[in-house]
Amino acid sequence: MPDRPTAAVVFDAPFTDRTAWAVGRTSAYPEDGRNPDDNKLDVIGPAYGPTADGVFTARRARGGDWHTALVSTEYAPGGFELLPDDELTATCVVHDVQGAWPALWTWGRDRGGGRPQPGHGEVDAFEYHPTHPGLLELTNHVRPAAHYAEGAVTAGRPFALRVVFGTRSVEWYADGRLLYADHRGVGAHWRAWPIVCISVAAGGYGHLPPGPGTDELHWQCTSLTVRRVPAARHAADADHPA
Repeated sequence: MPDRPTAAVVFDAPFTDRTAWAVGRTSAYPEDGRNPDDNKLDVIGPAYGPTADGVFTARRARGGDWHTALVSTEYAPGGFELLPDDELTATCVVHDVQGAWPALWTWGRDRGGGRPQPGHGEVDAFEYHPTHPGLLELTNHVRPAAHYAEGAVTAGRPFALRVVFGTRSVEWYADGRLLYADHRGVGAHWRAWPIVCISVAAGGYGHLPPGPGTDELHWQCTSLTVRRVPAARHAADADHPA
């Protein structure tokens, strides 16, 4: 990978900062805080946030629902958005307990006239399912590309995640090792809010739901930071719109 220009930290707010993070709200979910069409048992809401040390928890509720922790910058007063060529880093710990679905991803605002961005601006920095305990799912929905990174992580052991949302190629790293470069990128016009959450699998796509004896699931995300290269880089792919 060629050397990147010097990047400055543009976002490193703790999850307890309510000017930076909104709890339990994202336009990626329907208005009632549920998302069953995406194989999720989740119920998100302002009461279900992470702890101060970044533990995201899902707790069994009545009727088969689960109260799940989610934060997004979308509805926060700061409204921070990722831009092309931004770099996101975080330290993560996942656990191989059936039904858990940790994820760090993005969701983008609509364009003029209510037209959604390609792929709704979604790039999955990672998704994890304990049915494959060493594997991370890495997906670019903007310019479609995906990779299953086997042997990328060890459940219960922290790993350093790094994602470069490149104009021409998104690159995913774990503990300094390149897992995947999609050579597709997000284009010059992408902008998206980061989302950190835990979901609960409903049983589709081969991902088993929690067992009857499981009432709580969790994972941890700390030190989430976004760095940005000089603004001139954001126009580098202007002749290749997303």
